Amino acid sequence: MIRYTLKCAQGHSFESWFADSATFDRLQQAGHIACAVCGDADVQKAIMAPSVSTGSVPTPPAEPINDGPLSAPASPAEQAIRALREKVEAEADFVGSSFAAEARAMHDGEIDDRPIWGQASADEVRDLVEDEIPIMPLPFGPTKAN
Repeated sequence: MIRYTLKCAQGHSFESWFADSATFDRLQQAGHIACAVCGDADVQKAIMAPSVSTGSVPTPPAEPINDGPLSAPASPAEQAIRALREKVEAEADFVGSSFAAEARAMHDGEIDDRPIWGQASADEVRDLVEDEIPIMPLPFGPTKAN
């Protein structure tokens, strides 16, 4: 899995996970990636600093650092993601780990179309994309209640 920081043509920045860089490229070319804030489909990878693990555990500061309030107001991106989660949870069926099978069955006409969401392995995602079955990564995962 790979995490990209993405930026839309409107200047909104957000992150999303992909099975690999080729999956991002295929989804982007197919128009299946949209801004988490405004829905703009003109999304590009933003410049990112790599996260490198040195294997050592950082030493905590001697005194607590007070950087302000414990919880800052939600950014527009966080508000949009929260609204998206609420809409998905209200209007789509959570199918858990059977997402790939359900999506394929709908695509093949074996079951009626309906909005679904769930989880899929990297291999399952790759197979769905290669078979041109429309899917889209969500910027959130299931809660314990799902």
